[in-house]
Amino acid sequence: MSLKNTVVGLGLLCAASSSWAAGIQRVPSSYPHSPILQSVTLPANSEVTYLSGLLPDPVDPKAPKEQIHAAGNTESQAREVLRKVQTILAGQGLSLGDVVQLRIYLVGDPAQGGKLDFDGLQVAFREFFGTEKQPLKPARTTVQVAGLVLPGALIEVETVAARAR
Repeated sequence: MSLKNTVVGLGLLCAASSSWAAGIQRVPSSYPHSPILQSVTLPANSEVTYLSGLLPDPVDPKAPKEQIHAAGNTESQAREVLRKVQTILAGQGLSLGDVVQLRIYLVGDPAQGGKLDFDGLQVAFREFFGTEKQPLKPARTTVQVAGLVLPGALIEVETVAARAR
C-alpha cells in the first residue's frame, strides 16, 4: 500500500470515527462510484437540523420581477448554493460531514433545451461530498421542477444535518 493510500485511509477512518459521525449508520449506494448514499439511519439521541430550501443569490435584488435574477448554469449555481449550505451549517457548529439528506430541485436549463443539467449538478456536488477532505456522503433526491420562486434560478437545495449526541 502506498504512503498516499495509507494517509487517505487514515483520514477516512478518522472522519468516520469522529464524534459527529458516531452512531449514524450510512449505507453506501449500490451504484459504483455514487456520490450519494442508499440510506442513513439516525440513533434516537441525534440532534437534527433542517435548512430551508436555499437558492443562488440574486444578481440584482432590485431588478423588476420579470427580469432574470439568478445567473450562471446549473453547475455554478449548485456550487454557490452548496457553499451557502456549508456556511449556514458552520454558523451552527456543523459541517458538510453532518449532512444526512439533501433534496435538490432543478429547473430545466434553457441552454439544454429545457432538460435538467444533472451532469452539471454532479460536478459541483462531487466537490463537496465524498472527497478526501470530506469523505461522508448524504442520501439525496433530485427532481426536475417547472420553476422556482427566483427567476433564473436553476437549483434549490433543502438540507437535513444530524449528529449523534
